[in-house]
Amino acid sequence: MALNIESIGVIGAGQMGAGIAQVAAQAGMPVYLNDVSPDRVNAALATINSHLSRQVARGQIDEDGRKAVLDRIHIAPTLDKLGDCDLVVEAASENEEVKRKIFTALRAFMKPEAILASNTSSISITRLASVTVNPERFIGMHFMNPVPRMQLVEIIRGIATKDDTYEAAKNFVLRLGKTATMSEDFPAFIVNRILLPMINEAVYTLYEGVGSVESIDTAMRLGANHPMGPLQLADFIGLDTCLAIMQVLHDGLADSKYRPCPLLVKYVEAGWLGRKTQRGFYDYRGENPVPTR
Repeated sequence: MALNIESIGVIGAGQMGAGIAQVAAQAGMPVYLNDVSPDRVNAALATINSHLSRQVARGQIDEDGRKAVLDRIHIAPTLDKLGDCDLVVEAASENEEVKRKIFTALRAFMKPEAILASNTSSISITRLASVTVNPERFIGMHFMNPVPRMQLVEIIRGIATKDDTYEAAKNFVLRLGKTATMSEDFPAFIVNRILLPMINEAVYTLYEGVGSVESIDTAMRLGANHPMGPLQLADFIGLDTCLAIMQVLHDGLADSKYRPCPLLVKYVEAGWLGRKTQRGFYDYRGENPVPTR
């Protein structure tokens, strides 16, 4: 039996959750957006509105289109309001305990055929699925940031994920106009298994004094044709998220090559998490970003 995904729940109204809600609503589906903080839901709706307004200004959609997308996004103040959704995507912070609590709480409300997905960028899908009623209806759907612009969604099967769950998730990604790639359930999957050690190595290059922030980023932008330097990218991702993923890799694969750089740890301990706190490898408080090292 083919599983049809027609209505979407999104848990977590941060940058990722807002982006997932926007692209699903733009694909014509009703979306129910939940967060523990009502302020964050309102901020997400304002962000989505400003993205859509920019699309109107560029002639990509018209004013009626903007209103129609916003009308499809509903606030779900509590988890029970997600009970009728065909797919619920969790996009909370990259913390396994938080995610497990959410999936445990959802058990009381989901219909049996509903698919649950995690937008985790590194945590085991099999472990997260183990706290749900139907692990065969659980899958990883790792959207890239920023969701409306990035073309890829990594789909990750847990040990129990059924074929029809995978096919439904893949069809959903295609409906969003994105490309799906399949990854096995190993720490950090494909993208972050390759990307985060590169970022971590860039931090080591800075830590060891091989180059400054500016020289490292310039070298990789112009020497490897990367659209942004690895330290600039780390600030964009969030240094706390970068550290969390490196810790998952280090713990899960027990290889010293994944040891988080002490300088990355120090920045996170200082609360310098990148763009979201206005300071990371660059200081964003002035007109132009200034390297902090």
